[in-house]
Amino acid sequence: MPSFLAPLKWLYVKFGIPSLYYTGRDAWLVILARCCRMFAYGAASLIIALFFSSLNFSDSQIGLFMTLTLIGDVILSLLLALVADRVGRRRTLFLGAFLMVLSGVAFAVFENFWILLAAAVVGVISATGSDNGPFRAVEESTLSHLTTPETRADVLSWYVTTSSLGSAAGTEVAGRVVDSLQNLDGWSTVDAYHGIFYLYVAMGIMSMIISLSMSARCEMAETPSRTESSETLLSESQQAAEGRHEDNDEDNKILDSTPLIESETPQKKSPFAQISSETRSIMYKLWFLLIVDSLADGMVSYSLTNYYMERKFHMSKSTLGNITSISYLLMSCSTIFATPLAQWLGLIKTMVFTHIPSSAAVLIFPLPHGLPLTVALLFIRTGLNNMDQAPRAAFIAAVVKPEERTAIMGITSMLRTLASTIGPSITGLLASIDRFWIAFVAAGSLRIGYDLGLFALFVNMKLYSHEPEGHVINSRRTSDEEETQWGRRERAT
Repeated sequence: MPSFLAPLKWLYVKFGIPSLYYTGRDAWLVILARCCRMFAYGAASLIIALFFSSLNFSDSQIGLFMTLTLIGDVILSLLLALVADRVGRRRTLFLGAFLMVLSGVAFAVFENFWILLAAAVVGVISATGSDNGPFRAVEESTLSHLTTPETRADVLSWYVTTSSLGSAAGTEVAGRVVDSLQNLDGWSTVDAYHGIFYLYVAMGIMSMIISLSMSARCEMAETPSRTESSETLLSESQQAAEGRHEDNDEDNKILDSTPLIESETPQKKSPFAQISSETRSIMYKLWFLLIVDSLADGMVSYSLTNYYMERKFHMSKSTLGNITSISYLLMSCSTIFATPLAQWLGLIKTMVFTHIPSSAAVLIFPLPHGLPLTVALLFIRTGLNNMDQAPRAAFIAAVVKPEERTAIMGITSMLRTLASTIGPSITGLLASIDRFWIAFVAAGSLRIGYDLGLFALFVNMKLYSHEPEGHVINSRRTSDEEETQWGRRERAT
């Protein structure tokens, strides 16, 4: 191979493109669906608080709206995530996209606070710019199902990266469209904001089409290892029973040792009861930390941050859109490096070391009096903020059983969203008494506490103990520290 191609090959491998390619078409469709959805969320997050302000809603009403919307997302996300594997992941994603379309239509047409609130709570609208709806847990579980341990972090990293690109494009387009529509005869600022939600509807329709294009490989029932092992165990137990009628004791032992015999008469259990105690002991600690982090994120969501900057510096919508779009582009660029960094440092260290600078930027965000330094802090915050997402999803997939992933990720998403529901109301009250800046100081402090707790509790956690035997690359890959050694050896070859 020519020497000048060697760096390109190194980048090709380091950035996980082979993993993405060989995972297949369904993974590409899942990633494309999220990219379209985040385009809509990015567009809505830029203008939704400004839209409400233009309708003369108070700051307290804006905070209450975001809180109640997130509560609706909690309920919808939990219900759909817990039944997704039984109803079908593709059907679940289609239903979520359909609800997204209904909400978008309501926001494009109505201006009454209670109608908009009902549409947001019952349907799917992103009041904060974050992906808090029913999609993410199902999609992450699907990608974890389609990948193996050696490809999972790469694919999840691209899942996060492309979503940031979608958000960047959405905010850029929204800012320019609003300014352009305002300059047309007969178009008011409120009319321009309504126009953005037609884009939201279009992206929802696109998500519906993509979900219909996915294959049966996305479904939990199609897992080969599970199906084949079930058939083998059942066949062996039946043969053993037929050959040993004369020895009832031996026959009973064989039948009792075969779990598939019991599964022929399944008993209905609560989704929570189906989660093993081993998994719960790990997740209780992680859930507590994620609640702290999500409370902080809810207090200073991107929608509220845009609102704060517009109030403080009185920027045009196109300027605000440009700034937000650039910040999302930086986020996209940084998340590409999450996988190689995780292979070098380990999953937990990558999450902590990239998130702490972002948290510090939130903490001191209100200090600058000029726009340039404020924008610089915003870029630091957003540029590093999402580098922990793919490692976190890979970490959860590595420490829980495959059959528990959808439920665990659904509960995780529910708890994160539930915690973030409190934040907007707190920030709304602070903004109404001209103490908006306190929200950033409190949120930054909470985020730093989350980072330090994550490192203290999980840096040496055992990984991949529940993977199918053929999927575990190296028996020495038992902890996050050992994962870094494997990553260096794997890439060296």
